[in-house]
Amino acid sequence: MLHTREIIRKLWDAQGYGNLAIWEDGSTEVVAPGSHPEKAGQPPLLVLKPLALVVGFPMLDHALHDAGLLAAVEAAVRETGAEIVRE
Repeated sequence: MLHTREIIRKLWDAQGYGNLAIWEDGSTEVVAPGSHPEKAGQPPLLVLKPLALVVGFPMLDHALHDAGLLAAVEAAVRETGAEIVRE
């Protein structure tokens, strides 16, 4: 199961290093923009761009509690057919 705030923390940490690839088992990897990552022959559920999502927040705590950001991450995950919860 994927967890919204965990993904946001990882997006925060990935800023300036690349995009965040997320697999159905909850594993993540920072990947170069435009790359096509795979794990065990499987592509990620989705790849999120940290700078587009969290760069506007002055601190991680602001991002973790922003209703709009939480909803955006959850919607992106649900569009893939995966389940996500807020912890």
